[in-house]
Amino acid sequence: MTFSPELEAKFAKMIQNYPAGRQKGALIPMLLFAQDEVGSMTPELLEEVSKRLKVKRVEIEEVIGYYTMLTREPRGQHHVQICTNVSCMLTGGEELYQHACKKLGIGNKQKTADGQFSLEEVECLGACSWAPAMLIDYDFHFNVTPEKLDGLIESLKKTQ
Repeated sequence: MTFSPELEAKFAKMIQNYPAGRQKGALIPMLLFAQDEVGSMTPELLEEVSKRLKVKRVEIEEVIGYYTMLTREPRGQHHVQICTNVSCMLTGGEELYQHACKKLGIGNKQKTADGQFSLEEVECLGACSWAPAMLIDYDFHFNVTPEKLDGLIESLKKTQ
């Protein structure tokens, strides 16, 4: 399996940052970047990362099973994550999540028919002081209201 030249360069630089014999430390960032390019954790992707880092395939499977940000199912072009844990729940996170479900017409871990958006209810984004919080791709959004969410979704639709 080959990746884009940009990703290949990023992987090469990343692996060099770890001492000899400890390149395994690059596993999670490599999986995240590869997932962004490929769309999900495919068997070919796992095999390639396993070869490059000299990590057993079962170790990669364990990492994927633990970290919810790694997925075997392709996500939408924009992945929306809304926190509904305590701080966010107390400040409207659950209502925000329900609003997003209605706005996008999908439920948890589903994607829109056009593949533009996927939605996920998450436990904590580590942004309790600015609740309710959400992530769209890798961008944090704080003190989110349904109106703000609508604006973000509409602006992403316009950039397509």
